[in-house]
Amino acid sequence: MMDAALRERLIVGLDVPTLKIAEEVVSELGDMVLFYKIGYQLAFAGGLGFASELAASGKKVFLDMKLLDIDNTVAKGVENIVKMGVSMLTLHAYPKAMKAAVEAARGSDLCLLGVTVLTSMDQQDVIDAGYEHDPHTLVLIRAEQALNAGMGGIVCAATEAAAVRKVVGPNLAVVTPGIRPAGSDAGDQKRVMTPADALRSGASHLVVGRPIVAAPDRRAAAEAILAEMAAS
Repeated sequence: MMDAALRERLIVGLDVPTLKIAEEVVSELGDMVLFYKIGYQLAFAGGLGFASELAASGKKVFLDMKLLDIDNTVAKGVENIVKMGVSMLTLHAYPKAMKAAVEAARGSDLCLLGVTVLTSMDQQDVIDAGYEHDPHTLVLIRAEQALNAGMGGIVCAATEAAAVRKVVGPNLAVVTPGIRPAGSDAGDQKRVMTPADALRSGASHLVVGRPIVAAPDRRAAAEAILAEMAAS
């Protein structure tokens, strides 16, 4: 089996509709996978309690809530999330929200991640949302703001990981969704990359959902992705 340091860099997205399926995925993957992401879909089906259970069992949990609200609301939310024992939490990379979250998480082990530009968005999507910058420029602006706010890392497309790494330096986490094994379908992602290429580009953690969770043999799919990662 791959060493733990490599396995901790693979985050499996539990983007499934029910706790029963999530539990089946975790059971099937066993000790192959050490890190899981829980987002909106599972969170609103009992996944927040499941996140705490996973953390208590020794797994690492990336809670993908993409928080954004007034400073006090963000801070109070982060204070309670710290108590859940999860390892990572996302919020949108708006400077005021990030500063409030950093202060609320101070002294804990929670790694706060700033979401730059969603990997499902291309240039036209960003224009339609009212931004004046292209996705790449906007990602770099938000990465620098996250660094200045004292965040623990960045979420960005793997295609931007190398440029983001230059902005944030060697110590921050660079977490990349939109990872697809060589030859697989991109699905609804617009900016994708293979596991090996993402790591070579400076990503610290890779988020992989459907290529593992929807695979006929999930454990074999995870093992194949870990092998691609090791080859980098």
